[in-house]
Amino acid sequence: MLSTEWHQDITVFVSSKLPKLAFVLIVTFILWRIVQFFVNRLKKRAELQVGNFHRAAQLRTMASIIRATAYGILGFLTFLQVLTIFDIPYQPILASAGILGVGIGLGAQSIFKDMINGILILLEDQYNVGEVVAIAGLKGTVEDLSLRCTRVRDGDGTLYVIPNSQISTVSNQSRDFSVATLSVSVDASANPDRVMDLLRTLAQDVRDDSAFRDIAISNPDILGVNDIRGREVIYPVNIRVRANQRDGVLRELRRRIILTFEKEGIPLGVSSNMLIMQQKPDPTAPPAAPSIGA
Repeated sequence: MLSTEWHQDITVFVSSKLPKLAFVLIVTFILWRIVQFFVNRLKKRAELQVGNFHRAAQLRTMASIIRATAYGILGFLTFLQVLTIFDIPYQPILASAGILGVGIGLGAQSIFKDMINGILILLEDQYNVGEVVAIAGLKGTVEDLSLRCTRVRDGDGTLYVIPNSQISTVSNQSRDFSVATLSVSVDASANPDRVMDLLRTLAQDVRDDSAFRDIAISNPDILGVNDIRGREVIYPVNIRVRANQRDGVLRELRRRIILTFEKEGIPLGVSSNMLIMQQKPDPTAPPAAPSIGA
């Protein structure tokens, strides 16, 4: 009798339930591949946006959100269909989950705060994947963005996972433009007019260089004498560049300033915090021994 019942159950499963299960899994796989196709298309379009970094970041963020949301929905619907195929009523499970969800919601309000803040981040376009930001006291490149958390990787490779509810202030360094600012310290003995002319020439040469012509988006601005600290005079130089592209321009400008000032005999400034201490001779000390000449 037991063998007969097992045989009947297997026959029913193979003839009725197995085709339905296979159909559900095949449809889920097809939908998953469709989602993956659109996500890859968005990533490829983001890679083609060479001249529009902000648009590329938006496309990467959209791909990340679509992937995470679609996978969650597909997994939930497939789970319900599998329960239906095996004649397992899912209504009590959903009802229990609803009651349990109320209790969980009372103790997990931060999760809802994370999701609400994540939705606001996306709607207000505060930052996107690939942009350099400073959030929650941490600075780095956004690697992933979801409704619950943001993943940021800093310069030394450390990956930070930040709940969206902890993000109150966003400093986005990848929007519109950046200002490459260099404060040049020169000794007070140098002629200010000559120093400003040299700085203006050097900054303009960097601006016109083929390596930085597409990075610098405006002519340099020499603001003049900004501060005097004893023998140290500060001359700030500002160059407006593309977003998050300051480092290369500043490195080249520093290199040219050192070489040119050395050639022109213009001394760089010494910080007033560096004090030169001169020891006074001790009158009670015995006289030094005379040196023996050759």
